[in-house]
Amino acid sequence: MSSRSVPYTSSPLLASKTPIWRSRFIVVMIALGFIGLGARAAYVQVVGNDFFLRQGEVRFARTLELPANRGKILDRNGLILASSVPAASIWAIPEDVELDTPEVRAKLPELAKLLEMPLPELQAKLSEEKSFVWIKRQLDWEIGQKITALDIKGVYQRKEYKRQYPEGESAAHVVGFTNVEDKGQEGMELAFDKLLAGKAGSRRVIKDRLGRVVDGVGEEVPPQDGRDMQLSIDSKVQFFAYQKLRDQVEFHKAKAGSVVVLDANTGEVLALANYPSYVPDKRKNLTGEQLRNRAITDTFEPGSVMKPFTVGIALETKRVRPDTIVDTGNGRITITGSTISDTHSYGALTVEGIIQKSSNVGTTKLAMQMPAKEMWENFSAVGFGQKPQIAFPGAVSGRLRPYKTWRPIEQATMSYGYGLSASLFQMARSYTVFAHDGRIIPATMLKTTEPAVGVPVFSPKTAAQVRKMLQMAAGPGGTGQRAQTQGYSVGGKSGTARKQIGKSYASGKYRAWFAGMAPIDKPRIIIAVMVDEPSNGQVYGGLVAAPVFSEVAQQTLRMMGVQPDIDVKPQIVANPVEESL
Repeated sequence: MSSRSVPYTSSPLLASKTPIWRSRFIVVMIALGFIGLGARAAYVQVVGNDFFLRQGEVRFARTLELPANRGKILDRNGLILASSVPAASIWAIPEDVELDTPEVRAKLPELAKLLEMPLPELQAKLSEEKSFVWIKRQLDWEIGQKITALDIKGVYQRKEYKRQYPEGESAAHVVGFTNVEDKGQEGMELAFDKLLAGKAGSRRVIKDRLGRVVDGVGEEVPPQDGRDMQLSIDSKVQFFAYQKLRDQVEFHKAKAGSVVVLDANTGEVLALANYPSYVPDKRKNLTGEQLRNRAITDTFEPGSVMKPFTVGIALETKRVRPDTIVDTGNGRITITGSTISDTHSYGALTVEGIIQKSSNVGTTKLAMQMPAKEMWENFSAVGFGQKPQIAFPGAVSGRLRPYKTWRPIEQATMSYGYGLSASLFQMARSYTVFAHDGRIIPATMLKTTEPAVGVPVFSPKTAAQVRKMLQMAAGPGGTGQRAQTQGYSVGGKSGTARKQIGKSYASGKYRAWFAGMAPIDKPRIIIAVMVDEPSNGQVYGGLVAAPVFSEVAQQTLRMMGVQPDIDVKPQIVANPVEESL
């Protein structure tokens, strides 16, 4: 029997009639799919176009910051105190660094040596599970080029700028420093950060996954470089003052010291130095003792350097004349149960002699003739108890309590420098009232060529009388004889103040002061010196601080071209009079 083929359509599955709704449903779904795709395409291309463009750019486009070149800081003669130089900052993509290959392993020790980094520390950084890691920032540019020459895959460098400070530790407290982001942190770098920094530019680029620039897109906004700043500081005077201060602090085994040099005509700060100091661009292991700008930020009881102001008030109000006799008795006086004493018993002294011998008793007797308000007004007028108006961070006001709270013993001790506090900078500026014919003048850290316009406190006659007394104090029979210089007349007042720790005075701890001016008839400079805790057998300001004044005054006047006004040989005796504590 021959087989007969079964027709294909005879299959019961294929022969069954498909419902019409099913085919229509399929067609509709396909149509809807195309409509959805079309709508999505329209949304992406038209409605959400900006959003998707931005998302695309995020993945391949970057805005590079074009750093502005930070402005220079210059001294009054145009010498550089701070400038920016190119630096290399090393970074890596750890996942791209092939640490297991012999080639990379052979190059890592050399890389670690160039980075001045222990090899295990470098290997740890390159093993981190990150897409980006800084290895070391602000290396010398030449070092960066050597690292690039190693050609280690995954290790790259970025060009930045770092600050250099040619004057090093001598000008550190004036100039300050910046951090790795080139932002001012201390000193003039901080005070004028916005002007020095300028304004960064920008550039839109396309980068590949390795961070390499493939192409530039859009317009480039060029950076605006920072402004140069010219300070009033004379770098030569600054270096010499720092050097002499450092030598004296070390010789007397002192804790620290500060010196301020002002131009008596313009109020310009020619030098401001502290010791201990630091190197601004090498701040490893930096301590607070090194960083602190003591001349500006620290306040102390000034001791006998305050006496000329008390005497000045008495002269100005015509209570006394320079030759008025004041009986200091046996060198002791009792005020409301408290005894004030002199180092020696001087008996009858003229007002000039009170300054020359630095008599606490004589100064107290003058002060007790005055209303407290009168003393307070004059002390305030020369800047005590007020924050100095100077463009410098950290300047403090010191302490001068309202006169209504003064007790008689407090008024007495304030007359010779106890019970109030001031910074060395405030003290230097206050002496401009004697150097500038009775006018207190503002101080500035910026160069100026215009004479300062002062505010009258004393008459020119009173200022001249006090200058003569200061000359006597620095001459034979005075407490500050070691302040004399070769070729120039000088005047000044020494001070030795007990150190206050908490609410009591520390035994055997002192601060030695000297503040003065030269030449004495027409002062060109004012110098204030403070040495903290001298401990080599001498503590008096006339022995510890005055010699710094002498050397700095002589050198500064020569640098300024001031002609000598006296014989070259100074009049110095072996044993100056000790000021009263």
